[in-house]
Amino acid sequence: MNKRELVDAIAERLSGSKKEAAEAVDAVLDTIQATVAKGEKVAITGFGSFEKADRPARTARNPATGKSIDVPATSVPKFKAGADFKNLVAGK
Repeated sequence: MNKRELVDAIAERLSGSKKEAAEAVDAVLDTIQATVAKGEKVAITGFGSFEKADRPARTARNPATGKSIDVPATSVPKFKAGADFKNLVAGK
């Protein structure tokens, strides 16, 4: 499912317009992204949590040439599924 299909599903479920559903989806995603970018955790009970994870600098190796490459430290988003979400996917 892509973003357009998600918007369509929400609009259908709420019997609303696609424009309103798109604005709602955009608002939720923008808020999660901005909050995580600031280093704060976003936890949605039963669904999961989003947080910022820091990766330290490291030395990697190019598998084709075997040459060492310095990889700088970076921050990445991290998602951990909640118990209800895990159970639904597992079919419980």
